[in-house]
Amino acid sequence: MKRSWIPAVAAYASLVIGLLDISKAVFPRFEHSRMGLWADFLPGIVTTVARATSLVVGIVLIMLAHALRRGKVRAWRAVVVVVLPVSAAVSFVHLRPATAVISLALLGLLVWGRGEFSALPDPRSRWRALGNLLVLGVLDVGLGYLIISARPRMIVGHPGVLDRLEHVLLGLVGIEGPVTFAVERVSDLVYFSLVALGTLTAVTTLYLALRPERPAAELTEDDERRLRALLAQHGERDSLGYFALRRDKSVLFSPSGKAAIAYRVVSGVMLASGDPIGDREAWPAAIKVFMNEARRHAWVPAVIGCGETAGEVWTREAKLSALEIGDEAIVEVADFTLEGRAMRNVRQMVNRTERNGYKCQVRRIADLTGQEREDIQQAAESWRGTETERGYSMALGRFGDPADSQCLVATAHKDGELKAMLHFVPWGPRGISLDLMRRDRGADPGLNEFLIVKTLQAAPALDITQVSLNFAMFRAVLARGERLGAGPVLRAWRALLIFLSHWFQIESLYRFNAKFRPIWEPRFVVYPNARDLPRIGVSALQAEAFITLGRPRWPRLRLPRLRPRPAQLTS
Repeated sequence: MKRSWIPAVAAYASLVIGLLDISKAVFPRFEHSRMGLWADFLPGIVTTVARATSLVVGIVLIMLAHALRRGKVRAWRAVVVVVLPVSAAVSFVHLRPATAVISLALLGLLVWGRGEFSALPDPRSRWRALGNLLVLGVLDVGLGYLIISARPRMIVGHPGVLDRLEHVLLGLVGIEGPVTFAVERVSDLVYFSLVALGTLTAVTTLYLALRPERPAAELTEDDERRLRALLAQHGERDSLGYFALRRDKSVLFSPSGKAAIAYRVVSGVMLASGDPIGDREAWPAAIKVFMNEARRHAWVPAVIGCGETAGEVWTREAKLSALEIGDEAIVEVADFTLEGRAMRNVRQMVNRTERNGYKCQVRRIADLTGQEREDIQQAAESWRGTETERGYSMALGRFGDPADSQCLVATAHKDGELKAMLHFVPWGPRGISLDLMRRDRGADPGLNEFLIVKTLQAAPALDITQVSLNFAMFRAVLARGERLGAGPVLRAWRALLIFLSHWFQIESLYRFNAKFRPIWEPRFVVYPNARDLPRIGVSALQAEAFITLGRPRWPRLRLPRLRPRPAQLTS
């Protein structure tokens, strides 16, 4: 029988018990009168150690609450075998029957619902050890200061803030500090509490530092070979298919090997991008494998940027929901022309760029010399607008690799000097998808438009019939919100997007794409529940490297996909 509610109840109960345990150790008035009853029957060291233990148990329970919520098997073992029995014993010593009963009830619930805690642990990097040291170190100092300051009548003299902090810092490593207490039992309590906090921090940090480090995502040579074989047969289905070959993604195949899903795990979200690759008949089997893997690790399954057909399959097979997040701009080469009033602005910009002496070359990567590849790559690196290399769902993350010989590069030159470049990846046998767009910031404006037009004009000779340009977030809202008769909600939503465009240039990207009169193909995000959307959004920003190492950056965006190499992220 499925009891999916148990992890959530266990997590909240663990959090409550943890807070109660901490309060018992930090605030003596919380239970002073009842503790006095034990003073006549138990040695002082027993209650002192019990309080110190209560403090550590409370911290551990709070730390494990999130893991219990995700159904992690190691968290279940730790709580059932060690933490809850100790918490119940401490509560019994403290004459807190309510807390003891809650601990035992939670213990029984966890044993009864053992089957709901089967998720495997996540791979972690050694950066987690540093984060653990910093977070627990700050918590240790704060709790230690509270433990000392909560007993002002027991302190001999009037030690200042610095003396108390010194006492805390020394106590964390087992050394008596400058603060003296009038009652020996209180002195023992402070000492054991600080030593317990320091030991907990040292042990958990050492465990994380020595734990084997495993990459969160890696495309093996065999996986890449199999993906390329699927793309050779079915690559025309999705313009984003080639981006599955990023080497900082993992891949899962259907049992038959006829379909695959590339993904990366970021902050507990199993993030796929684009459509499944391969035979559409095998998509449901690949999705089943994907969902099983997510359940094994208690990851939140999500897909960003999938097409409408794939979205329907995902929602039907995995019982997920879909939300439109924007549109992809696709230009049909046969229909493209610079003639007409609608193209006047682009036509004038291209003509002006040519009059200024710019020339364009459109070539396959295979046709470049080694020196040309190196020069283009170095120039693209130097033109990158930020230190962080961005990209995930619509970026390949590399340039000039011999395995990508069919990729296309368009370069703009003036007086023999490289001034701008576009990089396209294959989209089946007769299409290309924009990956990278870079230009010298000191060059004349209009180079991006110039290169796109020249690429479209050169496409027939290269047997290319479709060109996928940039992805426009919330394009439908921007387009409909400015029309006559748009309602107040739609206008307000559009106004918010325009405001955000000061940082992300959402509107300007839509306007840029619209210049080329493209066909708009909707793209979707697929998610389990509405409450998961904020978490999925943050994970997507991390994957795209707009948030790095837990610190948000709000960059000046020009166009997406302006990244040559991926930033390495772990879950």
